[in-house]
Amino acid sequence: MTETASLHDRLSALYRAGMARAVSGLWSDPRIEDDVPLKPAAVLIAVSDAGEPEILLTHRPTTMRAHPGQIALPGGRCEEGEDAVTAALREAEEEVGLSPADVRVIGELDVIRTASGYEITPVLATIPTGLTFTPNPTEVADWFAAPAAYVLDPARHGAREVEWKGRKHRVIEIDWQGRRIWGVTGAILANLTLRIDWTQL
Repeated sequence: MTETASLHDRLSALYRAGMARAVSGLWSDPRIEDDVPLKPAAVLIAVSDAGEPEILLTHRPTTMRAHPGQIALPGGRCEEGEDAVTAALREAEEEVGLSPADVRVIGELDVIRTASGYEITPVLATIPTGLTFTPNPTEVADWFAAPAAYVLDPARHGAREVEWKGRKHRVIEIDWQGRRIWGVTGAILANLTLRIDWTQL
């Protein structure tokens, strides 16, 4: 059994156990207004085993209109007729050249609704170690792999207060090697931490 297959099996078992139990404290966007229509979107949480599990993250170009310069998971809006898995795989291929053939999907995680108008479904999957990626410069300035044990450690999850429409609220913030992972991406990782105990991998 290869390292990636072993990781896939272990992570799949933890995923099934985590999704089968009730959890409290899942992050939700406090800015949500009930009358705002939401568009379906998906992101891919791609985990590889490079000696230790790592999560693929991207850095958005500073020239982008939406969320410039922020760290994100590969993903985007679902196109007509797409489910979350299909959309997440397509977006990852478009953004960094990750072939769907290299992705072993485990399953969907808790949906996050955002005030920016999206209902985002994270898709958990494993990928082989040692892949090379080619970022699409219009969507991705750079990519990196962060240790799952670090970014999914609740002790590393800080809180940052931001103001939106005159109201203050708190967001998750994770600092890894000077890279600030926050906002929706930080919330998705925080929710994943509540579902899966990564110390068991």
